[in-house]
Amino acid sequence: MSVYCPQCGAPSNSNTGNCEYCGAAIPQPVPQYQQPPQYQQAPQQNIYVQQNDPRQNWPVKSKVAAGLLALFLGGLGVHKFYLGQTGLGVVYLLFCWTCIPAFIALIDAIIILCSSDENFEIKYRVRNG
Repeated sequence: MSVYCPQCGAPSNSNTGNCEYCGAAIPQPVPQYQQPPQYQQAPQQNIYVQQNDPRQNWPVKSKVAAGLLALFLGGLGVHKFYLGQTGLGVVYLLFCWTCIPAFIALIDAIIILCSSDENFEIKYRVRNG
């Protein structure tokens, strides 16, 4: 930082306190305190996203396989067993002679095959592999 003589305006590089040219007293600059920069916290993208996704522990199941099982073997409840819904699978097996489970399985097949991957994962608690 350059200091100039208030009397003659000449630059002074010495720390003696006097101008080298005219001998006038040069006041020494007072060091300025610099405040550290203030950092702003970055805005959070999505506060609802968890760091550890619970879907990591879900079993891997195929949406297409579940839909095809519902379409061809749905009257026996095979797709429910595949998706981990054992109780409903047993109900389908018990009432398979009435053909009502086959009709419901046809609707299940349409719903499964037309749903998005994310909705399928959430609804049946599985991951697509």
